[in-house]
Amino acid sequence: MKRIIVGITGASGVIYGIRLLEVLKDLKVETHLILTDPAKQTILLETTFTVEDVEGLAYKVHNIKDLAAPISSGSFKTNGMVIAPCTIKTLSGVAHSYSENLLIRAADVTLKERRWLILVVRETPLHKGHFELMNRVADRGGIILPPVPAFYHSPRRIEDLIDHTIGKILDLMKIDHSLYKRWEG
Repeated sequence: MKRIIVGITGASGVIYGIRLLEVLKDLKVETHLILTDPAKQTILLETTFTVEDVEGLAYKVHNIKDLAAPISSGSFKTNGMVIAPCTIKTLSGVAHSYSENLLIRAADVTLKERRWLILVVRETPLHKGHFELMNRVADRGGIILPPVPAFYHSPRRIEDLIDHTIGKILDLMKIDHSLYKRWEG
């Protein structure tokens, strides 16, 4: 069975993390969720979900302040971690191994254990400092996956664009799905 940590921060685009949880639940993947306090606010501002609805999609919810949670240790086996969306503040914490909370600690553990760490960085435009942070994470083995829409699969709804990004995440984690039509030339 696959086991994935999902972090949701307060950047615009919390729907990416929510949709990821929905899809992983349907695929019977064990998910361990960490929500930041700003994520809880953004969920209410940007979606029709409640925080309880989102937490109900996860196998286990961890308090961001609980640095003793199982996911804070490399001995807790996971297939990897996704932070969707990922704020620049969280990116900076990961880039500098500044484990002030469980979200950043779990990401740091994911990197040190050489597991997949996918950051769905949700910011635009970007300046050189942002690129330097992304480069630093990539140099340590992290994957930067901005939610950039593609149109080769003929999206008709916003949900199609969201599913394309979620599909790219699942592809990286070697999880089969049928969220979008693949390019065939």
